[in-house]
Amino acid sequence: MTEGGKRPLLDVEEPVNEINKLLNERLPLYKRADTSVDTNYITPEETAQEIIERLALDLRRVRVELGERSYCILIGSKVLRRLGLRIKTFRPSRVAGVSNNTVFPLYRDTILRSLREYNIVPHIILLPDGEEYKDHLWTYYIQGELLKARFDRSSLLIALGGGVIGDITGFAASTYMRGIRYVQVPTTLLSQVDSSVGGKTGVNHPLGKNMIGTFYQPSLVAIDVDTLRSLPKREFYAGMAEVIKYGVIADSGFFDCLQKNIKDILSLGDGLIRVIKRSCEVKAEVVSKDEKESGLRAILNFGHTIGHAVETVTGYTELLHGEAVAMGMCAAADLAVRMGILHRDESGRIRELIEMYHLPSRIPAELQVQDMINAMEIDKKTEAGKIKFILPEAIGKVRIVEDVDRELIKEVLAENRK
Repeated sequence: MTEGGKRPLLDVEEPVNEINKLLNERLPLYKRADTSVDTNYITPEETAQEIIERLALDLRRVRVELGERSYCILIGSKVLRRLGLRIKTFRPSRVAGVSNNTVFPLYRDTILRSLREYNIVPHIILLPDGEEYKDHLWTYYIQGELLKARFDRSSLLIALGGGVIGDITGFAASTYMRGIRYVQVPTTLLSQVDSSVGGKTGVNHPLGKNMIGTFYQPSLVAIDVDTLRSLPKREFYAGMAEVIKYGVIADSGFFDCLQKNIKDILSLGDGLIRVIKRSCEVKAEVVSKDEKESGLRAILNFGHTIGHAVETVTGYTELLHGEAVAMGMCAAADLAVRMGILHRDESGRIRELIEMYHLPSRIPAELQVQDMINAMEIDKKTEAGKIKFILPEAIGKVRIVEDVDRELIKEVLAENRK
């Protein structure tokens, strides 16, 4: 259009015929667009809002910088409704959705409607619900389903669910035909703030948690906070353990925010998106600097040395991951006090915040100390027989301690049982 609103191409005797001619000429180009908006019956303002929603321009974004393997974390409301366009931009030959029997029925219609809007008909693979099913047997099942459905190296997997689904789907994606793309769609708080970000994939073994796995980054993480409204309270609280962890290891101001805004957070208020975004920012920054845990990334394991041991001893069935990590953080803080690294008041603040979010701060009394020590010795964080701990120096700062005296660990474990 020229200045003054004139259209030179329509300055002809039959402008309608010219419009139809131009439309036919341009139609092949228009069809290459990822999405389109019908503007016949809406205002320019409504059109702009529709474009914003279609392209998810109103969502919070966090970038994981890993060169050619960098990807975006999208955080906001109604993300599932817009997933189809995001998946289409990857131009996959086939798409499979991996979920479980509990989660998929909750979001089935929304997910399928979003994908089919962009002519994507996914192959659905459902697993049983539970940490005990995150093993080689079910990885083999996923890969068998992909082979039977003739999935090739241009295919893409969508992991819809919590940490178990995200971990096993990522592991299957990393090993199927030596690696295909996958997208994380986490539906629990714990998976949204932790396991979906960073590319750690894996399955459990009876002798240890996540002992078999890979580092394999997703192509996208799409976080829909609306999924948290159907999440059982216990699972929401478990997710807060990983959120508290970020405050302890990297951001004392964030830790204080979790104390001051507890009512808003527990009621799933407006501050929850900021909490999720800040958690993802901390993890993305660490992962971008140390993708494969050669140094800095180890700080993300605060609370996990003891937490994983507790999960292993209880057979992955009695406690949620976040609950075990909460116990592990309290015990690790007490260990830091015993070693003269952390002031006792700071340890007390950590335990207090954990209890404020309805998380357990003590290890079950029936667990045997030696059994937990045995589990730690098999854990992947143990090197040359030395048990490694991430210990806080203050809230907002931690250090890596390569070798902690076993007798001291035993004493702290005994004192932290209830």
